Amino acid sequence: VQLVESGGGLVQPGGSLRLFCAASGLNLNNYDMGWFRQAPGKERVFVAAIRRSGDSTYYADSVKGRFTIPRDNANNTVCLQMNSLKYDDTAVYYCAAGFAWSAETGPRQYRYWGQGTQVTVSS
Repeated sequence: VQLVESGGGLVQPGGSLRLFCAASGLNLNNYDMGWFRQAPGKERVFVAAIRRSGDSTYYADSVKGRFTIPRDNANNTVCLQMNSLKYDDTAVYYCAAGFAWSAETGPRQYRYWGQGTQVTVSS
């Protein structure tokens, strides 16, 4: 079982970036999916989540209105579309497969994690 993130890189403030999370040995259709990030010297924090059905999403206040989390069940992938990027969005971004969806928090538990992809917002 493996989750692999891609799409990270260097982007200017105000720019956009799309991250991808692909799975092998795991059918993402069976999982709620989430994205987390960890900035240098800080703890990993929640960013966004989408229910396995695709009909519910949940976002951290810091990214609400700027990020979306589309999923493509046919291709077994989940994305994180990041717009209007800010310096504070610089971090390593991780995708995770979870379950036990809550309307207040998204997935209550995560079972599988990717290795992360670096996003740097800099001019």
